[in-house]
Amino acid sequence: METSRAVPQLDPAAAVDVPSTPTAWRVRIRMHDHPGTLARIAIRLADLECNILGLTVLPVPGGVLDEIVVRPATGLPRRHLAEAIRAEGCECTAIIDADVHELVDPASSTLLAARRAVDDPARLAEVLKDVLAADVVTRVPTAEANPARTESGHRAVFALGGGDALVARRQWAPFVQLELTRAEALVTLLAATARNVAGPAVLNRPDGAAIVLRKGLPADAEAVSELHRRCSTATLFRRYHTGVRTVPRRWLHRLLVPPRGTSVLAVFGREVIGLAQLIPSSTGGAEISLLVEDDWQRQGIGTALLARVAALAEAEGITELRADCLPGDEVLARTAARAGLRTERPTEDGTQLRMFPLA
Repeated sequence: METSRAVPQLDPAAAVDVPSTPTAWRVRIRMHDHPGTLARIAIRLADLECNILGLTVLPVPGGVLDEIVVRPATGLPRRHLAEAIRAEGCECTAIIDADVHELVDPASSTLLAARRAVDDPARLAEVLKDVLAADVVTRVPTAEANPARTESGHRAVFALGGGDALVARRQWAPFVQLELTRAEALVTLLAATARNVAGPAVLNRPDGAAIVLRKGLPADAEAVSELHRRCSTATLFRRYHTGVRTVPRRWLHRLLVPPRGTSVLAVFGREVIGLAQLIPSSTGGAEISLLVEDDWQRQGIGTALLARVAALAEAEGITELRADCLPGDEVLARTAARAGLRTERPTEDGTQLRMFPLA
């Protein structure tokens, strides 16, 4: 037996200023998970001359939330589509514009988003906005994130570590658990990538010497003290800009675990032969410093250390490094160039060096 359905007539007033070329809509439909429900919705869409382009099923408590991307008939008012869905006993929770160029399956879309976030950690908020189809994603200090304020599911908080968090908001529809799980996995993946950047790495050297770059630890205090004893007065002066010959014991912990920052050591056997520091500043960017033992200078150790701290900075969304130099000293600028960084000297006397990744 054939069942006929009354197709809603288009309201001429509602069709005014509607573009002649059909757009794509993202339609969210909450329905009971009963056999045949989706089929009836598909028939309704066909009655309205809507072409289904994509379908995603999002499990929610008490049923499912189907997200259907359709190309609507020219001039079809959104309210007629919503009324047709309600006529089948379902709830149309949102109808918003969609981009047909982004029609890929959710798994592929999330993987592509992860690749973008890994390639450019500073754009994580932008990537997360796309993954969640959010209205806005902002980066705030963790103390201001207030994760308990969910705004009936329209707000979500993702902790980043390092004292920051991302806050996502979406007015057109509440976030569902599957979406939040995907977003959390993306943030966790990026954090794991950043930790991997901070992990030990072995330098490839023509002479076969095994030099390891790794994070500095308080247990390295004695080895770092010995590094300073082996350095010449000129090398120490270039690093500290003062006549230091030995490092006071109270300095060693701050060198290895700087406030809000990190240190990277170049280690040969049991000896520390180089030390770099990365200290993010409250005004943006980060301060860096380098010290390489005299006998290991001009062998790529400083370049490797600077490249490593630049990678760590980029993983934290920092794209500008700064260092204080002696007037006329070009050693650090040449090292930065070999590490793939662009340099600027904003002060007239040239005592400050800014370093940026090459665009």
